[in-house]
Amino acid sequence: MTNALVTGASSGIGLAISKMLIKHGIHVYGIGRDFKEPIESELFTPIVCDMLNTGKLTAGIRALKKEVDFSIVIHNAGVGYFGPHEEQNPQKIHEMTCINLEVPMLLTNLLLRDIKASKGLFVFISSVTAQKSNTHGCAYGATKAGLSSFARSLFDEVRKYDVRVATIHPDMTQSDFYRNADFNASEDLHASLVPEDVASVVETIINQRDGLVIRDITLMPQYHRIERNPK
Repeated sequence: MTNALVTGASSGIGLAISKMLIKHGIHVYGIGRDFKEPIESELFTPIVCDMLNTGKLTAGIRALKKEVDFSIVIHNAGVGYFGPHEEQNPQKIHEMTCINLEVPMLLTNLLLRDIKASKGLFVFISSVTAQKSNTHGCAYGATKAGLSSFARSLFDEVRKYDVRVATIHPDMTQSDFYRNADFNASEDLHASLVPEDVASVVETIINQRDGLVIRDITLMPQYHRIERNPK
């Protein structure tokens, strides 16, 4: 059986990706802080973990990989705080750096030999912010730019081992991601993405023939529009 590890699997994009993988008969080990919307399937194993506790997280993955052979790793978990950089604080900057960049690098380090052995796949869910400057989101954009850079270099390093590495850069997506912001994704489907859009692209990546890699893809709605988030 094919096994996948998905971070941020309890909601939004991660939840949509997990459901898609299960439909393909793939056993998903999903990491999340809580699972208020549990996936009722024998092919889903929830792993409740605060990923800021990297010591506990890495110890858990080391133990898990002794029992499970992974061939797909989806780095999806992310956090964002927005506003003028001078209004951020050390805790918010640390949280974004840890969840968005450090954790994917740590988990890739732990699982890379396993993915090489299975000739498997890494998918990094980055952001369109990685490709541009980001006023009122300087730190968040920097972490996503770092993630995309890491994924590009990783592909060049491991492609000779038949390991595929794909990076997806979604624009604003309808989810609870913007709970810490004063804006939100538009409810107009011409002006925002939905989690299933990203899951569909992951599905396309997984189903490519051997020898073909979708290394980098950007997803954008037709219109550019945001909505103010009342607080």
